[in-house]
Amino acid sequence: MLHYYMAKVMVGMSGGVDSSVTAHLLRQQGYEVEGVSLILYEARNKADATLCCSMEARDSAKDTARALGISHQAIDVRAAFIDKVVEPFVAAYKNGMTPNPCILCNKLIKFPYLLKAADEIGAEYIATGHYARVERRPAAKGEGQGTSNQEGRALLKKGIDKKKDQSYVLYVLHKEQLERLLLPLGDLTKDEVRKIARSLNLPAADRPESQEICFVENNDHNAFIEQLAPESARPGTIINAEGKIVGTHKGVYAYTIGQRKGLRIASLEPHFVTRIDPRSNTIQVGLRDEAMSQRIHVREMNWLLRPEASSFRASVKVRSMMEARNASVVAGYDDADVAYDEPQWAPAPGQSAVFYDDDVVIGGGIISREQQK
Repeated sequence: MLHYYMAKVMVGMSGGVDSSVTAHLLRQQGYEVEGVSLILYEARNKADATLCCSMEARDSAKDTARALGISHQAIDVRAAFIDKVVEPFVAAYKNGMTPNPCILCNKLIKFPYLLKAADEIGAEYIATGHYARVERRPAAKGEGQGTSNQEGRALLKKGIDKKKDQSYVLYVLHKEQLERLLLPLGDLTKDEVRKIARSLNLPAADRPESQEICFVENNDHNAFIEQLAPESARPGTIINAEGKIVGTHKGVYAYTIGQRKGLRIASLEPHFVTRIDPRSNTIQVGLRDEAMSQRIHVREMNWLLRPEASSFRASVKVRSMMEARNASVVAGYDDADVAYDEPQWAPAPGQSAVFYDDDVVIGGGIISREQQK
C-alpha cells in the first residue's frame, strides 16, 4: 500500500477572513492543517468584532476551523503581550516616539509563539494571512554559508495587491521563521479572498477589517495611554523654529511628527509638529515644508539580505501604506543612514523604515530621533 506524506502546517488564525482563507487554501493544496489563535489582549468592549486579539476572535477562529474540518487550539499569551508590546507602546509615546505595535508584536509575540506551537505538533511550516510573498530559491552549486547574494535563501517580497501589501510589517522576521513561512494570500487581492470566503460560507466572510491598533479601542491611543499612565498628561509649551512660544500642549504622548490636528495655534497658515523633545517637554511646530525630511538615521537594523557593499541604492518606505521612495543608503552592522532623492513627508522617530530592491525586502529598522533634515 502506498502512503503519501502530507507536510503539516500550523496556521495562525485571528478569526478574520484572511487567516480563514489561508487555512482553506493550504488544505486545498494538500497540507495537513492545524489552527492556533493567540489570545493577546482583552478589551473592555467585548462586543467589538474588529478586535483581532480577544476571546471573541478566538471563538470566531474556532467556528471557522470547525467549518473547515481542521483542529484548533488557543494559547493565552496576554501576560507576554502586555510586557513586550503594550507597555513599550505606552513608554514610546511618553518618550515622544511613534511606535508600531504590530511590528513589535510580530517580532516578539506572534511569530515566536506560532513557531513554538508548530514545533510542538511537529509541523514543518507556519502560515499567516499576511498579504506578502515568500520566494524560495535553490542554492547555487558550491555555494557556502555567508554569501550575500540571493541564492539559496527565502526572500520576502511584496504582495501583488498594492493596497494590501503587508511586507512592511514582516521585515523583523528571522531567517528560520521566513524559511518555514507560507503566505498563500500574497498572490491574491482582498476582493478575491472575500469571494473565496463567501463561496465557502465561512463565518468570517464579511467580518469587518481589524482596526489599526488591535488593543486600542476606537483607535484612540491618547485615551488608552491616559488610562494606563495618567502621569503622562504633563502640559508643556509649543514653540516655533525660532524658539518662540506659540501655544501649549497636553503632554508629548499626544503628538506625532507631521500632526496638525489639535495644536490650537492661532495662525493664518497651517502648522505641523516638526520635533518632539521629551527632555524639555516641548513640541516644535512649523509650516509644511519644515515637516519634510530628506535624511533619516535608522537603528536596530534587521537585514534579510545583507548588502554586498556598505553603500547602495534602495527604495525605502517609512509608513506601511506609503509608496517606497528612491534613496541612497550607507549601511552599518545594525544601523543605516538614508538620503532620499527627494524630501519625504514627516518621517516619525519610532516608526520603521523598510528597504526594498524592487519588490524584495532587503531589511529594515527603527527611525532614530537623531535624524537630519
